[in-house]
Amino acid sequence: MPEVTDADFAAEVIGSELPVLVEFTADWCPPCRQMAPVLSALAEEEGDRLRIVQLNVDRNPATTHAYKVLSMPTFLVFRGGEPVKSMVGSRPKRRLLEELADVV
Repeated sequence: MPEVTDADFAAEVIGSELPVLVEFTADWCPPCRQMAPVLSALAEEEGDRLRIVQLNVDRNPATTHAYKVLSMPTFLVFRGGEPVKSMVGSRPKRRLLEELADVV
């Protein structure tokens, strides 16, 4: 899964032509690790319509603070440079797809 940082968030997420699902994650977060195979499968299946990236909250406090992320994993979907959907907590792929249907 590609990782974005405070330094490249604007270029990689805000400036993306595709909608972007950002997983705010941490190395110490078991539910975040649980989501890794789900996000990898989703990226493979939906890569032509949706970009999926991770942002480590411990290494990127500016972006984490800017979007008021308090729990991990938090998922924000950006479209046209703006956050359009927020989800908190792990979930199965089918449920994630259902929740993304209105923004992708």
